[in-house]
Order: sequence, then structure tokens, then C-alpha cells
Amino acid sequence: MTAPSDATARDDAAPVDSVRHIIVDTDTGIDDALALLYLAGSANAEISAITSVYGNTPVDAALTNIARVLEVAGLPDVLVARGADGPLNGDPRIAGHVHGADGLGDLWSTPLSPRNLSPLSSAELLVQLGRSRPGYYDLLPIGPLTNLGLALQIEPDLLTLFRSVVLMGGSGPFPPLGTVQMVDANIHNDADAAALVFAAPRRRLVMVGVNVTAGTIVDETAVATLHDAGTPWGTFSAAILEAYMDFYQYSWGRRVSPAHDGLAAALLIHPEWITAALEGPVNITTDGYAIRAHLVRTHDGAPVSWPTTDAPDTVVVVDVDRASFLTDFVGVLSGTSAG
Repeated sequence: MTAPSDATARDDAAPVDSVRHIIVDTDTGIDDALALLYLAGSANAEISAITSVYGNTPVDAALTNIARVLEVAGLPDVLVARGADGPLNGDPRIAGHVHGADGLGDLWSTPLSPRNLSPLSSAELLVQLGRSRPGYYDLLPIGPLTNLGLALQIEPDLLTLFRSVVLMGGSGPFPPLGTVQMVDANIHNDADAAALVFAAPRRRLVMVGVNVTAGTIVDETAVATLHDAGTPWGTFSAAILEAYMDFYQYSWGRRVSPAHDGLAAALLIHPEWITAALEGPVNITTDGYAIRAHLVRTHDGAPVSWPTTDAPDTVVVVDVDRASFLTDFVGVLSGTSAG
């Protein structure tokens, strides 16, 4: 199906507001930092709060990185919370080999702390904010879903309290035979929390998976544009992207990288850039090696070959307007235009 043009199209009670008031749940690695900066520079977005979680980096480094991005963005007073330091069950898998030991390419040595740190945990703050103004906030989880899993244990109707939930994670429908899939890191880090999220009641849940983010590439020309901008935003974005490309160059033989979290952020505020999507239940699956969140159908619409678990429908993004996104993304990150 073609995606609805507005993320609130099915919710008559949702507020009529052109600005999205966004709570970002993040493990603040490189692509998370770029997503935060992009939202900070987008005219139709307001970052209302940021909840931290482990994943790309330990949770305390994620807090430092949030403070650093807010400093660059000129938004030091945004409310921030410390979240889970590991999954609901088991040990965390920290992606230091991708994002650097500190989560931002090991480019800074000075520690920072968020100026406005909540006394509540990330899970508690998600519940408090959701209950305080139902239908007002949008939720953007771009890390492991542990904070949401913990919050759902407090408030089982948590997702119904948000105007929309757009998450970066998942792997779309099952792909054509022979397709090599990218690691679904956010789901793999906490399968139990992910299962709680995809089973929970919601107003609208949109999954922006690696099936689309892996093909949304920030290339060498884009990074040169950021370098050439000569602005604090452009210099910061180019520096951490260069560190990201130190890893990704060995995937494609070029210094490029996918805009995983930035794309999810953009689709929250620009749902018109979703050019194709499918709807249906999402289940957590594993082949014994990788854990993924899949729409439980094959790429051609056939049912899968095993019994599945019932769940509310999730909107699963299949394709996007990459040209419009990348133009806006690079323009905002360069500090020379407002999205």
C-alpha cells in the first residue's frame, strides 16, 4: 500500500499542530547525534525531551553525547533523562567498533553533563510525559527499545498516549530469496523489549527498518558540503561522519554511510516522504544468529511458513523519497538552511 500522507490521519482526537513535539529515545551514537541536530534545525520540530539508553555506547556516554549535541544546537536546557544500561534480560552489546568508545568517534576528551537532567529514569519520564498530555507528543525511539519495555511495564497503554511512535529498527517484510540483510542492531540488543513494543496497543506505530535505511546513503559529496559550509553545525556533522565512514568504508569500498536514525527522524516530521509502506503484525524472529523484527509476510505478500503471534498493525516502511530527504538533511546539518 501507499503510506497515508499524515501520521495522524486515523486519529480524530490528535491535535492540529504543524509542529511535532518530539521525545527522542536514543543511544546517542553518530547517526543519533545527526538525527538530534537535524530535528533541532527543522522548523516543524521541537525536541521536548531526550531519554538516553545504552547501545551504540554505554548509557553514561550517551548522556555526554546528548549534552554535546545540545551545546552545538544551542539547546542546553532540553530535558534529559538517564535510562537503561542494559537489556531487560542478558548483557548489553555495545557498538564501540562502529561509533568509537565514546559513541562519537573518540573526537573529544572533555566530559559534559546535560544541564537539565531529570530525577526520573528514562522509562519513568516517558510515562510521565505521555500521561501529562495524551496525543501531544510524538515519540522517536532510535536505540534499543529497553526504556520503552520498562515503561510499558509501568503503563501498558503507553504507546496510545503519543501522537505517533516512529522507531528506527526492524527489517521490513521478509526479503526476496538470496538477499543479504543488514544487522538489525536496535532489535538485536533487546528482543524482549522489542516484543513488548510490537505487541502493545498504539495510536500509530511506524517502523523504519534497515530495509530502507541501509539504502539511504550520505556520500562523499554530502560530507564535502558539510566541510565547506564553515559553520559550527557543518563542522561538527562532518567530523563525526568522517569517523562513521572509517567503519562503513569497508562495507562499500567508499567513504559513505547510511543515515539510519536521521531518516527515521525525517519521516516523523515529513511523513509525505514515505512513498510505500505495508501494514500488519510485526514479530520478533531469530535464525540463531541475528534477532530481527519482521512484518510476518514475505516480500511478495505470502504468509510465512510458521505460526505467528497476533499483534496490532504496524506501519512498515518499504520505500522513501531519498532525494528530498538527503537534500533537506544535508542542508539542515550544514547550518545554512532550516528544514
